[in-house]
Amino acid sequence: MKSINWTGEVLARKEALLSDLAGLLKIPSVKDAGTSEAGKPMGREIARALAFMLGLAEREQWRTCNLDGYAGYAEYGPSESADYIGVLCHLDVVPAPGPWTSPPFEPEVRDGKLYARGAIDDKGPTMAAFYAMKIVKELGLPMKHRVRIIFGTDEEHTMSCMEHYRSIEKMPVAGFAPDAEFPIIHAEKGQINTRIVLQKSGDAGEQVGTGQGEMELIFFHSGSAANMVPASAEAAVTGELSVLKAIAGQFNDYCSGNHLKGTAALQDGTLVLSLQGKAAHGMEPQLGVNAGLKLVHFLRDYDFQPDARHFIGCLDDYFYDDPAGRRIGIACEDEIMGPLTVNVGIMRYEALECTEPSFAYLNIRFPLVADELRHVETIRDKVGKYRFAMEPPILKKPHHVAKEHPMIAALQAIYREETLLEPELLTTGGGTYASFLDNGVAFGALFPGKENVAHQTDEYIEIDELLQATVIYARAIYELANLDF
Repeated sequence: MKSINWTGEVLARKEALLSDLAGLLKIPSVKDAGTSEAGKPMGREIARALAFMLGLAEREQWRTCNLDGYAGYAEYGPSESADYIGVLCHLDVVPAPGPWTSPPFEPEVRDGKLYARGAIDDKGPTMAAFYAMKIVKELGLPMKHRVRIIFGTDEEHTMSCMEHYRSIEKMPVAGFAPDAEFPIIHAEKGQINTRIVLQKSGDAGEQVGTGQGEMELIFFHSGSAANMVPASAEAAVTGELSVLKAIAGQFNDYCSGNHLKGTAALQDGTLVLSLQGKAAHGMEPQLGVNAGLKLVHFLRDYDFQPDARHFIGCLDDYFYDDPAGRRIGIACEDEIMGPLTVNVGIMRYEALECTEPSFAYLNIRFPLVADELRHVETIRDKVGKYRFAMEPPILKKPHHVAKEHPMIAALQAIYREETLLEPELLTTGGGTYASFLDNGVAFGALFPGKENVAHQTDEYIEIDELLQATVIYARAIYELANLDF
């Protein structure tokens, strides 16, 4: 076969790729239970994103299927082949709070970077994979196996989309998720996802003192996604005016002393405290500044009503400034996957009786050595001392593909030839769709040494690297489609 100029093929389609990607990025595909309905289980906007990608696939005359709105796929290759290769992408994105330089759902190119929510996680890599398969098709290359790009819709939450897919479809014989980092991630930490819910005074069958405290915490809000380090937090406090004025001054000193940005606004007898942290992906909470826990730590020294004291005390005692889980008693690590991490991604307290219960959402990522069931019991016991009850956790086992697998060697060769870099095998605390495959790895699209801005304000993908990833994915699709398993 004549040598293929893969880079030239990608560059010839650059403008079309960027145009289609811009159309996808304009869809604010954040999960929205308020617009959920039959066929649109994740809400209206995610359904739009799925329809958009399936529409592009139909334009290419690929075989397509919408699986009840949970997922969809676009397939190319010999329909008679028994097995298929999977490229597992997701179309949902996390919310986009904070001060963006340009609106998060109005993609903009600045200095060779394409800015938008989802640019790197995971719409940019999804479009790279789509155009990679388009190139393989348009070149008319032979394939032993079918290749199926699977579009998920709930990756940022519970991955119910892939659970649904697995329940009705045969799984790929092998494949990759373009939803992490290059070179190759062959091992992923397990996860514990759960809410701990505060049982209000009397609800837990006990009385917790009769004093109402010097002040009252009206509400505490921080975070909007469990797998993000919350970048902001806000609390409202009432009490004696002189006391509130003193607290405002102390809060300003606390922020100044800890290099934090915050404001204290006093109006009509209510003090509203706002604090800014730094967002980060929940798999690496140590890289962020958890605004909620920083505000909790400040409030710990004040005398609030019993429910508020329990809420603040639990979060401060067990989670403040401790992403490794030492205070709660679950810290562990191993040589393959590294340390366990804990992210408290959402915190809510409401004093009013008519509101939803107060809670905190925990996103815990653990290595192979961890005993997740024992960790669950440890957390349940510890938070119970503060009258929190743990909801049934969602557990995800660690995932590992042996380095000797033939797919690993094929992907390593492609990466080495296209980048001239050594294709070392990596592990991650992130959870990708690759873990749903016995033989699944995460493969890009972030290149080594580059800033990881997934889940952060001003998320972007470098256009040159988007194109290089497309080259790598085109070769990967072609070579895996002809590999013997």
